[in-house]
Amino acid sequence: MIAFSKEFTTRCMAASCRSCGNKGLLGILDLGKMPLADGLLGQVEIINGRERKYPLEFVFCPECSLVQIIETVPPEVLFGNDYPYYSSFSEALLKHSRKNALNLIETRQLTEDSFVVEVASNDGYLLKNFVESGITVLGIDPAPGPAEAAQKIGVPTLVDFFGVNLARRLRHEGKKADVIIANNVFAHVEDTNGFVAAIGTLLKDDGVAVIEVPYLRKLIDNCEFDTIYHEHLCYFSVTAVDKLSRRHGLYLNKVELLNIHGGSMRLYLELEENPDKSVTQLLSEEKRIGMDQFEYYQTFARRARVVRHRLKDMLNRIKQRGHTIAAYGAAAKGAILLNYTGVNTDTVDFVVDRNIHKQGMYMPGVHIPIHEPDRILKDMPDYVLLLPWNFKNEILKQCSPYRKRGGRFIIPIPKPSVV
Repeated sequence: MIAFSKEFTTRCMAASCRSCGNKGLLGILDLGKMPLADGLLGQVEIINGRERKYPLEFVFCPECSLVQIIETVPPEVLFGNDYPYYSSFSEALLKHSRKNALNLIETRQLTEDSFVVEVASNDGYLLKNFVESGITVLGIDPAPGPAEAAQKIGVPTLVDFFGVNLARRLRHEGKKADVIIANNVFAHVEDTNGFVAAIGTLLKDDGVAVIEVPYLRKLIDNCEFDTIYHEHLCYFSVTAVDKLSRRHGLYLNKVELLNIHGGSMRLYLELEENPDKSVTQLLSEEKRIGMDQFEYYQTFARRARVVRHRLKDMLNRIKQRGHTIAAYGAAAKGAILLNYTGVNTDTVDFVVDRNIHKQGMYMPGVHIPIHEPDRILKDMPDYVLLLPWNFKNEILKQCSPYRKRGGRFIIPIPKPSVV
């Protein structure tokens, strides 16, 4: 177990749990001050030094088992006009989302009279599948850029933050949802309790909320420290979700474990309690391995430091041999990985990304330039560090011409390796 600084320990003891309000949180990992993971920079911002960093501290609540970070960056800072994430640039995510939508249409017997709401609907990548079937939808997303892209493909989108007030307003307008979808947003919400309460407010009596979140067990077991960043305020176990949802009259009735994003859960919440064996089995399994106890998390910081040391040592040896290194994917997790390991332009020459909104920008903190993917074949770096390793199979397939010409990829998580 690693001894933490007095400042970190003091902040833990002073902080209140985002779920149950308990004071006296226990420290798991202190990543230090980090830039915003999606806070890509322009050249003028770098020259003028316009980049803020915030504490990034990973902690555990012994009362309700919720793992979370202490610092809250204002959502308008995180998800403002320049928010660069557009879901449609990932083919794997598009396929995953379409399969989910079609399954919901079939299993919930959705028709033209049904109403589907998606929270954090981004560029309409998921809701468009319902629109194609003639089902009424509403996307809710605070980022103007992705919301505008959704409108252009025929997905009605409200530019706003989802919460109790908005849910009440929609309900007053007679809009109650058969299905509420919230993929990879639950962890982003500052008012955790208000978000769950809003779901209960907007759901029809026989409706269902379908929520996808990264699974905390995968994060801990695979040492996925790079998925800890300021956008992700909470890190969920089944135990923590069960306790949180019950507080607001919602019940966790089904859980599906997914491979996407390094290991995720799809949670089904309803207003009537009727859990299937997936819920009871996972609650029992988490109890057995100790996910409701602090001891389960105590070695995480040490393992994260081991990965950091091994990756930096590998990159340094490659550079010392005179080889060149680029990186693939200007993902949020990549920003944390680069900053935590101290990898900058001395080591990595450039990053490439398919997202045109990221090209021409610079990675936060380390200021590595971002180019189009063609740059890989043009420059033929000897190695490419794969930052969004959770999409490894998709990216390796896309980059098969580079690999056929002798290029090699470095996979950083769960332990640094070369393929």
